[in-house]
Amino acid sequence: MRSRDLLGLVAGALLAGVSSVDAADYGQRPEVGYGKPVADADLVLWNIDIHTPDGANLPAGEGTVPAGKLVYEQKCIACHGEKAAGGPVYGTLVGGIGSMTKSPRVLTPGSMYPYAPILFDYVRRAMPMDAPQSLTNDEVYAVAAYIYNLNGLVPDDFKMNATTMARIEMPNRDAFVRDNRPDTLAERCMSDCKPIGTVADASKPAAAPR
Repeated sequence: MRSRDLLGLVAGALLAGVSSVDAADYGQRPEVGYGKPVADADLVLWNIDIHTPDGANLPAGEGTVPAGKLVYEQKCIACHGEKAAGGPVYGTLVGGIGSMTKSPRVLTPGSMYPYAPILFDYVRRAMPMDAPQSLTNDEVYAVAAYIYNLNGLVPDDFKMNATTMARIEMPNRDAFVRDNRPDTLAERCMSDCKPIGTVADASKPAAAPR
């Protein structure tokens, strides 16, 4: 059989197949459900961002300095050393207050953080290094109270919770400058948006730091 005749037979068969399908079937969504609505309760484990200036979204719970000392000695001391003065993995978590404008700077939660809730946010997400997110909220509050106590920022009888943590006045709170470069404004636009790549108006105030 010549190749031209063979091609003709194939084309005819294809056309016959197409004509046998009802045109109304095209573009119809299959009778299958995809996904399900997401409830707020489903997002609880992921919704852990904390607004560090005012402590918004800090969870319920409480911890004391003595309780934090126990948590630290059980789960932190191997890396951070006795009384958080530095260990085989990390340097000191204590001291350095007032050194941020000097050389060398001593970077600790007490000397560097502008807002106390930063410590809760970091510890809950990342510590201990071999078992991140394994600490309870009470344990995180407690170890934060212990570390801030070692830095002289809270008294021995301090009870750390969502309310008291946000009230701690950090020594380095006012030592930061606002980044007002145009590409940091990150303006949200929901309608009539400027084309992608348009530089934000640098004359507008930048968003408050988180």
